[in-house]
Amino acid sequence: MKTLLIFEDIAKWVLAYTLSMYIGYPWWVFLIWLLAPDISMIGYLINTRTGSWLYNLFHHQGVAIVVGLTGLSLSMPALQLAGLVLFGHSAMDRAFGYGLKYRDHFKHTHLGWIGKTLS
Repeated sequence: MKTLLIFEDIAKWVLAYTLSMYIGYPWWVFLIWLLAPDISMIGYLINTRTGSWLYNLFHHQGVAIVVGLTGLSLSMPALQLAGLVLFGHSAMDRAFGYGLKYRDHFKHTHLGWIGKTLS
């Protein structure tokens, strides 16, 4: 099942990349912006609660879809791209095993613990 979920997220990542070119952006624009959502980790400088909230906001696929559809309904390609980048980035993260964060620790995600488990 885990392998199937990884392939599903890779497909989402490829779809977001492909759609970014479909709406008129050059192939490299999506790749340039792909890591931008990780700026949300800055919230961890405050504390884990703020960090997890901000991180999850920028990595939630539902938020990405709302941003993209808002861009579509307002005919704003930049907002459409932002939604695709957020969606593609979260799919990429999940394919690599990084999920939405719990409040207790940065490495505690909805997909399990990242790296070695804490004792």
